[in-house]
Amino acid sequence: MKLKDFDYLLPEDLIAQHPRPERDASRMLRLNLRDKTLLDSSFTALPDFLEAGDVLVVNDSRVIPARLYGKKATGAILEILLLSRKDTSGPTQLWEVLARPGKRIREEDTIDLGHGAKGSVVARLSEKKWLMAFCSPDGFDAHLERFGRAPLPPYIKRKKSADPDQSADRERYQTVYAKPAGSIAAPTAGLHFTEKVLAALRSGGVQIASVTLHVGIGTFLPIETENVEDHVMQKEYFEISEEAARIINAARRVIAVGTTSTRTLESAADKDGRVRPQSGETDLYIYPGYAFKRVDGLLTNFHLPQSSLFLLASAFAGTDFIREAYAHAVGQRYLFYSYGDCMLIV
Repeated sequence: MKLKDFDYLLPEDLIAQHPRPERDASRMLRLNLRDKTLLDSSFTALPDFLEAGDVLVVNDSRVIPARLYGKKATGAILEILLLSRKDTSGPTQLWEVLARPGKRIREEDTIDLGHGAKGSVVARLSEKKWLMAFCSPDGFDAHLERFGRAPLPPYIKRKKSADPDQSADRERYQTVYAKPAGSIAAPTAGLHFTEKVLAALRSGGVQIASVTLHVGIGTFLPIETENVEDHVMQKEYFEISEEAARIINAARRVIAVGTTSTRTLESAADKDGRVRPQSGETDLYIYPGYAFKRVDGLLTNFHLPQSSLFLLASAFAGTDFIREAYAHAVGQRYLFYSYGDCMLIV
């Protein structure tokens, strides 16, 4: 399959720059897999489409405030995205990072992060990745929690000078059920949920099971191969507890919230669709032709063209049906991407 065949046209003004005023005020397009019909709806109607005995599987990973801005001695401003921590103790922390503009970075450069925090370039790891050391008078974790910014994707525009403490992004680019910290991008299908919607689901007999997949660079890296099959996903850490596995295995239907929950479930399922409790890393890459073992339904946002997330949705619903749904969403002016609207595929 050619990657170019998974493209679509999207007017720029349909890329959501901010979340809706209320989380659950999003629109929701329902894709009926049985009769291939589309229905315009709202996210608050989600309980009406699910039934007692269904299990909704959410990714409870918490997004870390992984974006920082710093200044070199020359005055050049650098944008730094933390990817993964490479040590576990000590006042100085080593991190793999993305940094831009990359052409301005050299090994042994020192970066002023403000408020007494410093960064230093240890080594270049690849064309895009660097190893950096960070320290702060009160500890780098405290600095990150106070001054780090939500790692918004580049299509969401924010001023570099904006005070992160005055921004709603730290709250809204996080699910209401987030627990263990470790993601550098939000599992965005979960951003629509409120406690009110979750309570309505439970009162209707729908159970909520939490799994964890720490979203890393693998989820959002663009596919750069001409052929879909040649792309390789990078590994991401996931966990499924005994309780979650028990609930999932007893489900009437399993509805995955987002592509990360989907990949977690499919990574952990055996050939008969049973999920066992486990932890580890997955590089599962789902594209059209994949045979799903455990997931019966999918709640997901509208994704970038030619992305691994768009390919997963195409694999689940069928390429032609997804094309029809996306064309409908554009025509009806749904909002797209991380802060956008969603679709329920069942």
